[in-house]
Amino acid sequence: MEQDYYADYAQLQDSHWWFRGRRRIVEAVLTRELGDPGAAGSRTILDVGCGTGSMLPLLARFGAAQGVDTEPQAIALCHERGLDAASLYDGSRLPFDDDAFDVACAFDVIEHIRDDVGALRDMSRVVRPGGLLVLTVPAFPFLWGPQDEISHHERRYTRPTLRAAIAAAGADLRHMSFFNTLLFPPIAAVRVLRPARPGDELKSDFTLTTPPRVNAGLARVFGAEAPLVARTGLPFGVSLLAVAGVR
Repeated sequence: MEQDYYADYAQLQDSHWWFRGRRRIVEAVLTRELGDPGAAGSRTILDVGCGTGSMLPLLARFGAAQGVDTEPQAIALCHERGLDAASLYDGSRLPFDDDAFDVACAFDVIEHIRDDVGALRDMSRVVRPGGLLVLTVPAFPFLWGPQDEISHHERRYTRPTLRAAIAAAGADLRHMSFFNTLLFPPIAAVRVLRPARPGDELKSDFTLTTPPRVNAGLARVFGAEAPLVARTGLPFGVSLLAVAGVR
């Protein structure tokens, strides 16, 4: 991700419709897999690529949550927000013993990593047998746009490519669903009909000004998908979610 966007993301993550909708979807999936929040017991959860910490408060409702990231600025912003269970690592190998966690999550992270299979294999290493990997990634290569460039993505995924990466890492797919489905038509139309051209100034989607009422409405629309994503899955969308079991 471009360094200039970390401070902006830290401010946007609590209110922007996309972050709000994704949190609601992830919460529904975690509730299905782990049970109601608040009954976490001794469960431990790792957020790989935690960024500025937008998901750590939610994960902490399901267990003792810890985050790691490779960017010092992101970790500094976590600490400024009181998220002390976030630490820096060099990105080469997770700094934890084998079988240290019950769940490892990577929310829109592995698309940044050239060796995504290696990253998933390392995540599996630090999760006990019978534990879970929970992943979200951007979907469909034809939706590639400025946000992917700004975020330094290596790829967008399809069902087969994400399934293959999980299998190659030695994990067993339990559940997969697209999400951000209701808003897919307008997003796809903009991406396809107005592709980025050489010389265009790259602008993050999150820098677009959204009036408060529109932002709230989009959050409701996006978040309304949560029950379907968790239970049965959706057939297309801007993003993909997967849950995999660790052997």
